[in-house]
Amino acid sequence: MIGALTIARRETSALFSTPVGWIALTAFTFIGGFFFTAMLIGYFDAYSQSVLNPGQADQLSVNEWVIQPLFSNLGVIALFIVPAVTMRLIAEDRRQRSIELLLTSPVSSYEIALGKFLGGMGFALVMAASTLPFTWFLYTMGDPDTGIVISNYVSFVLMLGTLIAMGTFASSVTENQIVAFMISFAGGLFLWISNWLVQSMGDGAAKTGIEYLSMLKHAESMGKGLLHVQDVVYFLSFIGFFLFATAQRVEALRWR
Repeated sequence: MIGALTIARRETSALFSTPVGWIALTAFTFIGGFFFTAMLIGYFDAYSQSVLNPGQADQLSVNEWVIQPLFSNLGVIALFIVPAVTMRLIAEDRRQRSIELLLTSPVSSYEIALGKFLGGMGFALVMAASTLPFTWFLYTMGDPDTGIVISNYVSFVLMLGTLIAMGTFASSVTENQIVAFMISFAGGLFLWISNWLVQSMGDGAAKTGIEYLSMLKHAESMGKGLLHVQDVVYFLSFIGFFLFATAQRVEALRWR
C-alpha cells in the first residue's frame, strides 16, 4: 500500500507540473463557471417573471434549476477532460521506457494500478473542489437542499472515479497517448449515452441490461438526493473492474 501511495503522490505532482494538467483544470473550471452563470441567470429570470404569480414562484427550486443541471453538465465536461488527464498515466511511462523501473521494483502490479488510479483521483478531487465556490454562492443567496448538494457531489466524485479507472486502463494498453485518449473517451461516452440508445427498443432483458450500463441514469438518480445502494454499487463495480483489468495488463507487461 505504501508503494501505491508513493506512485499516487508522484502522479498527482506530475499532473500539476505539466501544462496539460493546468489547461485541463482551467478549462473545467471556466466552462463549469459558464454553465453555472447561465443557469443562475435563467433561474433569476424565471423568478422575476413569477413575482406576479406567487403560486408559480413557490414552485421554483434552485435545486432543480441550478444544482442538478449544473452537475449534469459538469459530467459532460468531465467526459472530455478526464481522458486528457489519464492518457499519460501509463502510456507515457511506456513510451519513455521508464515503466521498466516500476516493473522491476518491489511493487506489485495491483499497487502500480492502484497508485496510478489514486494519482488521477487526486487531480480529479481538485477539479471537484474547484466547484465549491459555486455552491457557496448558492448558500449565500438562498437555501439549497444540503442533502441534494451532498448527493450530487458524491455522484460526481464516483463518476470521476469511474472515468479515471477507465482512463488508467486505456493508458495501459497503448504507448500512444492520443489512442489512450480516444479509447477512454469512447468508453465514457458509451456509458453516458447508452440509455439513449435503447429508447426505441422493446422491453426485454437486453434493454434492461443496456439501461443499467447508463452512467447518466445512475448519476441522475443520485443527483435527486436518492442515494440508492445499487447506484453506488454500479460505480464501485466499474472502478473495481477497470483497476483489476489494469493490474492484469501491468502484470502482462512484466512478462514481455
